[in-house]
Amino acid sequence: MNQCADKWQDYECLDAGDGEKLERWGNIILRRPDPQALWPIQNHQTLWNHPHAHYHRSKSGGGQWEFKKKFNQTWTIGYRDLRFQIAPMGFKHTGLFPEQAANWDFMMEQIQKVQEPVRVLNLFAYTGGATMACAYGGASEVVHVDASKGMVNWAKENMRLSHLEQHKIRFIVDDVLKFVAREKRRGRTYHGIVMDPPSYGRGPSGEIWKIEDRLYPLICACLEILDPSPLFFLVNSYTTGFSPTVLYNILHGTVLAAHPYGSLEAGEMGLPISATQTILPCGIYGRWRKL
Repeated sequence: MNQCADKWQDYECLDAGDGEKLERWGNIILRRPDPQALWPIQNHQTLWNHPHAHYHRSKSGGGQWEFKKKFNQTWTIGYRDLRFQIAPMGFKHTGLFPEQAANWDFMMEQIQKVQEPVRVLNLFAYTGGATMACAYGGASEVVHVDASKGMVNWAKENMRLSHLEQHKIRFIVDDVLKFVAREKRRGRTYHGIVMDPPSYGRGPSGEIWKIEDRLYPLICACLEILDPSPLFFLVNSYTTGFSPTVLYNILHGTVLAAHPYGSLEAGEMGLPISATQTILPCGIYGRWRKL
């Protein structure tokens, strides 16, 4: 089953092709690389030639932004009542993955189905899209864990922008495996767990993360702190070469095996492309939910 984030007002994938995508973030038009857009651009005469900024990849790795128009290089966009700070960053990023709105809706729906308090753990939490969605959806507590202090500070700003200061959100700068192990020793559990692991990364103390080596052990460790009556378990991945079946099989042998009364699904995340009425693939997901 595939998921398409098609409820945005402030974000739009205007077009995609020739290894790039053209996007509207509020009133700002950005042109960025996208390795999935392998088809040719149909119409070069539109906004392709007039973005506010264009990220150029370097043949030696990385790249840089070319700013073509003057604009505030930090601005805000909204999804529902949530607000997020956007800024052109290194490695073409903007501080938000808009396709994840489909998962935000899923988690909010699961939380709103129950009357009891819901504790959610967000691992590799980045700037907090899922954190804010779960808090907004009514979670009694959201724990936000990321190894980057800068990303955690950005998430705190998104909390303020979304007026969620009165919600219980704990921001933790830590290696996720170490944090999960400590939570097990403390006897803490969560009704919902969401993670967006990178292909490769380092923890705050230099811990090395490689998804092919660490993902399965991490999910097994998370099972130890998943509440006996869980609501959902969600894994996102942007790792090239991983198919949705990989996540399905891992979750089938772990989360579904431990909680067979739930349902399991996996698929691609995507964004609608306005110019062609097609879908831009944006990574994969696997998720278990309580029936």
